[in-house]
Amino acid sequence: MLKSKLIMVLTILGILAGCATTPQARVNFDRNNDVSTTHYKTFAWLKETKVLAEPVDVNPVMKVKIDQAIEQAFIAKGYQLVSDAEAADFAISYTMGSRDKVKVDSLPVMYRSNFAWGHHYYGGLSIGHDTRVRNYTEGKLAIDVYDVKSHQPVWHGWAVKRIKSSEQDNPSKAIKSVVEQVVAQF
Repeated sequence: MLKSKLIMVLTILGILAGCATTPQARVNFDRNNDVSTTHYKTFAWLKETKVLAEPVDVNPVMKVKIDQAIEQAFIAKGYQLVSDAEAADFAISYTMGSRDKVKVDSLPVMYRSNFAWGHHYYGGLSIGHDTRVRNYTEGKLAIDVYDVKSHQPVWHGWAVKRIKSSEQDNPSKAIKSVVEQVVAQF
């Protein structure tokens, strides 16, 4: 009876693990409550390069896509882009990057054992471990908003996302989605 319950639980866990999808972007923000943003109508880029600090291995085509996605996201929220940063209500900039990561999972695996006094012995079954190693790339995008008049940082929003290989081949949709999720927090 207990053996069949254990098998059923492990089967359900296996099914759930198989149904799991790649996690969506983790999005969050921090706000400077000392600066009011209620009067904001216009924005500009803080720097001509738009990105605050460009990574060494930046893809220039992807950078242009991120620039455009950020502009469009703020325009969609009702803000007007102006070319003169000193005439704007707020200025924006961003940072981006990626890093390769490794994930190691160790899952219990049951197997029949003739040895009756092992450490993991239970009713003729022994439990071993199946170790899986996965390599993946995690991308991060952070958008910063500065008050033009006070020169104070107002808002910092960021997203961290596991980048699928299909997104590496055609990043436009993922960039737009992540930027919209971050800017929606502003």
